Amino acid sequence: MTERTRHQEKIIKNYYENRDSIGLQKAQEAVTELYLSEGKKRAQVWKRLTSHLAKIGLKEDQIAKLQEDDNPEQLAKLLEKYV
Repeated sequence: MTERTRHQEKIIKNYYENRDSIGLQKAQEAVTELYLSEGKKRAQVWKRLTSHLAKIGLKEDQIAKLQEDDNPEQLAKLLEKYV
């Protein structure tokens, strides 16, 4: 295995320190896509969205309930709490 440079180590460290912020931003972007999508595309957006919601700390049962309700407005209001 090759060694990483200090620059690479710093990039990796910053990613893991900001993982929740990155997840929140990606979740907000996915909510926008959710408003505009239907059918198979909507299912794909939900698949991505569930992983982002898990990264910001939502529990699996909360995520399942949100997906069952399939209400982008409710999800957007929930994400406002994390901003």
